[in-house]
Amino acid sequence: MVNTVSRQTSSFWTRTLSRLQDWRRDDVAGVRPLNVSVDLAGDDLETIAKQIDACLDGRGGAVSARLRAAELGRAYLSLDQAGRLRFFTLLAERFDVDESMVDDAARDLSAADNDADRVLARRNLRRSLATPRVNLFRQFNSLDRGVKFLVDMRADLLRLLRDNPGLQGVEDDLQDLLRAWFDVGFLEMAQITFNSPASLLEKLIAYEAVHEIQSWADLKNRLDSDRRCFSFVHPNMPDEPLIFVEVALVNGIADNVHDLLDEAAPAMDPEQADTAIFYSISNCQRGLAGVGFGDFLIKRVVDRLSKRMPNLKTFATLSPVPGFRRWLGQQLDGEPIVLSDAQARLIKAIARETDVNQALRGLLSNDNWPNDHDIEGALKEPLLALAARYLSLEKDSRGRPLDPVARFHLNNGARIERLNWLGDRSPSGLRQAAGMMVNYLYNLDHIERNHEAYRGEAKIAIAPAVSKLAR
Repeated sequence: MVNTVSRQTSSFWTRTLSRLQDWRRDDVAGVRPLNVSVDLAGDDLETIAKQIDACLDGRGGAVSARLRAAELGRAYLSLDQAGRLRFFTLLAERFDVDESMVDDAARDLSAADNDADRVLARRNLRRSLATPRVNLFRQFNSLDRGVKFLVDMRADLLRLLRDNPGLQGVEDDLQDLLRAWFDVGFLEMAQITFNSPASLLEKLIAYEAVHEIQSWADLKNRLDSDRRCFSFVHPNMPDEPLIFVEVALVNGIADNVHDLLDEAAPAMDPEQADTAIFYSISNCQRGLAGVGFGDFLIKRVVDRLSKRMPNLKTFATLSPVPGFRRWLGQQLDGEPIVLSDAQARLIKAIARETDVNQALRGLLSNDNWPNDHDIEGALKEPLLALAARYLSLEKDSRGRPLDPVARFHLNNGARIERLNWLGDRSPSGLRQAAGMMVNYLYNLDHIERNHEAYRGEAKIAIAPAVSKLAR
């Protein structure tokens, strides 16, 4: 089944096809609609291969070539998952580099004995390494809404890649193109307000990935006078946010998300605020995973707010700790958790367990534990210490912090500033992080230094209080 985004793109494709047909009808003779099965069974895959060949050979002029690409794109959108897998496999196997051409070009380069021949041989080698499918992607890009189509196509490809590593070459080509097209220099930062087009506000609701927007009233509250929302947009996707950040203008560093999102709380005068809290950052396009520009958005927002609102002295996040409970569960499956004797005795007594790991697991399995004064009190100190350890000491296979949100902010030059006990009591907050939230501080004088230390020495900037908890 084609998802909602693909159906929207399909309508874009229909309009594009109609527009091309209206331009030069005498140039599109012989370009027929592709009628293929949704799974590309039987001879349908060969029909697609012939259409790709026709797109690449350029017969009939530029308009005909673009029309063929539009027809191919429309056919792709009609495919189910099996059909899309066959489509990508076709690109991987039949539209990859010609290895014999690469070998010939490499031999010519090795045999070149003067500068002119070496320049020519290098050029030919580079050309031989370019896959034909890249030219097909470029034809898609030239069409109206073609960039969005390719972004959604890569989202499909990434889902299929997990179980089909033979598609990696196609993914490499598509990622390289999108990284070039979505270079931060091409992106525009836009502020979203409640007066923005309704279609954009609906996408804000749909794409919010951290704290679900519950209603239009909730959205209006998030875009009130003491709130800001900024997004990156691409010139070829002007009505599609790529990533957006929600900001609250407050006094002091916020320690829980419920107060920030309280619709009944009065709006404060933004000119009286001294702190900007980044409380939600959402990537909107799955197909742009790995095409990083989120760090640039944070820095641009900090720069704009600091220049336009000199009353703001502090820039910090109120961030989730999405992997904490999963990591904690793994620890509870292993050696006994190290606690003080008093903490261990209290936890085992409340849970009526003799094993401290089983006691912790049992207490956390009760969804209502934050509302039980005894359980909440017994868990607070141990879980704060374990969360500090998780954020600052636990590493992945590449030596980076295990938590993805920590990696993002530390790479941007932030400092782990403070852990907030039960900062998010929502079901997802309890399920992912036992309610824990963390503030990352963006100190304008230290951002670059922290970034360089993190990237060069894997050194984590961390406040003394959090470091002490981790020890």
